[in-house]
Amino acid sequence: MAEIFGRNPVLEALKSERSINKILIAKDRQKSFSQEILKLAKDRKIPFQIVEKSYLDKLLPQQNHQGVVALVAAAEYVDWQDILVKAREKNEDPLIIMLDEIEDPHNLGAILRTADGAGAHGVIIPKRRAVPLTEGVAKASAGAVEHVPVARVSNLAQTIESLKKEGCWIVGTSLKGKNIYQQDLKGPLVIVIGNEGKGLSRLIEEKCDFLVNIPMRGKIQSLNASVAAGIIMYEVVRQRTTV
Repeated sequence: MAEIFGRNPVLEALKSERSINKILIAKDRQKSFSQEILKLAKDRKIPFQIVEKSYLDKLLPQQNHQGVVALVAAAEYVDWQDILVKAREKNEDPLIIMLDEIEDPHNLGAILRTADGAGAHGVIIPKRRAVPLTEGVAKASAGAVEHVPVARVSNLAQTIESLKKEGCWIVGTSLKGKNIYQQDLKGPLVIVIGNEGKGLSRLIEEKCDFLVNIPMRGKIQSLNASVAAGIIMYEVVRQRTTV
C-alpha cells in the first residue's frame, strides 16, 4: 500500500477525491492541525486511526510525516454503478462478486484473478472490516487488479437493495443453501462470498434472493473463500456457455 504523508499533501489528497483506504494520525497531533483532516475524512467516510508517533516513525523512517499519513489504494476504486455499465456495454448479463468482510489480502487477490479469468464484470467490497486494495492484494492478483473494477461501498445491504432494483439476483453462499449444481445461475447475478471464518453476516444472508452451497465429499465442510468463489464463478460460466 502506498503512503501520502505530511499535512498539506494529505489535505490535497482528501480534497482531490483520491481513493484513500485509511488516515493515520499521531496522538500528539490529534487536536491541532489534524482537525481539518479528520473532518474531511469523516465527510468522505474514510476510516481513520489515532496511533503513537513511534508507529508512524517506523512506517516512514527518516521522513517528515508531520504526524499524519494517508494509506492510498493500489488501484483506483469505481462506483458500483460503473460495473453495471461495463456489463451493458458488452451486452452481457452482469456477473458481480460481492465480498462480505473478506480480510485476507491473498484471498482478495486470488478472487480478483479468478474474476478476471471468468469474465466477471467487477467486485464489490465494504469500506470497513475488510481488506482494501493494498499492494499485497495487487501482487496476489497477478495483475488482475488493473483489469477488474472494484467498488468500495459504505453499506453492503443498501447496495444489495440497489442492485435488486437494477434487475440483479443476489446469490449467497451458505451451508444452508441449495446444491450449486442444481441451481439455475443464468441471468444477471451478484454472488456474495462470506468472511473466511464467519461466513455471511446474518443481515446480508437475509438480503439474498437464494443461497447455494458447494457439495463436500470429505470430512472438512468448508472451502477457502477464494476457492469457493472460483468454483461458483466457473459454474456460472459453464451454465452460461452450455447450449
